[in-house]
Amino acid sequence: MLETHERFVASGPLRIWTERVGDPELPAVLMVMGSAAQGVSCPDALVGRLVERGVQVIRFDHRDTGRSSVVDFDAHPYTIADLGRDCLAVLDGYGLRSAHVAGASLGGMIAQWLGVHAPDRVRSLTMISSSPVQAWARALAGEPADLDRLPPPAPAYLAHQAAGLPPGVESDVALFRVFNGPVRPFDEPAARAMLELALSRATDPAAAANHERAAWRPEPDLLAPLWSITAPTSVVHGDQDPLLPLGHGEALAAAIPGAVLHVVPGMGHVMTSPGLPEEIADLIRL
Repeated sequence: MLETHERFVASGPLRIWTERVGDPELPAVLMVMGSAAQGVSCPDALVGRLVERGVQVIRFDHRDTGRSSVVDFDAHPYTIADLGRDCLAVLDGYGLRSAHVAGASLGGMIAQWLGVHAPDRVRSLTMISSSPVQAWARALAGEPADLDRLPPPAPAYLAHQAAGLPPGVESDVALFRVFNGPVRPFDEPAARAMLELALSRATDPAAAANHERAAWRPEPDLLAPLWSITAPTSVVHGDQDPLLPLGHGEALAAAIPGAVLHVVPGMGHVMTSPGLPEEIADLIRL
């Protein structure tokens, strides 16, 4: 039985729900999930495999998700950099000077911010299904060239978005089926169970939409060059990602000196295929 400990930590006035799995004396991996995603979206199988590799794992609910504080975004707007500061607050809450950081999708962009702006807190970086945050920041600053060179979402994802399904678990399951991609089998029961759990523990399910607003807020910090990242870095990306196609991962790996790119055959944008969480856990840089 894995040793598990839940607690809230303070990030300024906010309370951030966290969970630590494994021996607290071991090096830590901080799992940073994507837009609107709670800590429980990080698969238990991935956490268990990482613990088997000899680390403790910390996962948490971003602000505006799960059991963490809900923010009045109109009154107190925030950015990707603020989400990065929440990560540092989690490390502080556990008394950790540094951790291996693994971020998925938007979490990978937050991880990039940490690698640039808090290098002493980052032992290694792993970006999963993510994109160069600097390209998006430049586009917001009126310089879209870098972003324009990256491939657009796949037709299947665009068609799903155009369908305009009502919010709820069924819509989320349909989205995850698209995110899974057409090659690897989609573990619908596992995805549904996770999404139902997330809905049941969300203080305000609608608040998670604020992450998209945060991602599109200009932030000077995000213009800092990714070549300044010094942490050992791995980029993990599926060749069937319908949201951020493989070119995003290739561009991210090319932007960071010494970064290693792991292309995962058949993987989409999520880890909802049997055996995939363990496969990704083995690729996280330790």
